Amino acid sequence: MSTVINQAVQVRLIASAPLERAIPAGLRYEPADPFAVRITFPATASLDGAEVAWTFARDLLATGLNEPVGAGDVHVWPCGTDRTVLEFHALEGMAMIQIDTTELRLFLRHSYELVPAGTESGHLDVDSDLAALLRDA
Repeated sequence: MSTVINQAVQVRLIASAPLERAIPAGLRYEPADPFAVRITFPATASLDGAEVAWTFARDLLATGLNEPVGAGDVHVWPCGTDRTVLEFHALEGMAMIQIDTTELRLFLRHSYELVPAGTESGHLDVDSDLAALLRDA
């Protein structure tokens, strides 16, 4: 199945007051990369004027709706009942956003309808991915 889920969302970029501001973002899920979700921020939201995208585990996002999670570049935790915080770490610095938890739950529900939890490995095309790696080597 080649269906891709794209969901536009508004996030609140958390910064030192009074710089906190709402920005558009996009959530994406593809069965071809069944363990991952992607969030993209427009060029206008970045310091260098380039679009920014983060890809991380779908399970990390799902767990972070209910409890703090993350030990690497992406951390997720609930902020009250209505908001979820995503924190991104890179060499250039750190960014933190708040996003409506209901929107995240809807996005995840659609992703799990497309690829149920526990069936992700059945959506991987290991032979094609290996051939591409060998071709690029």
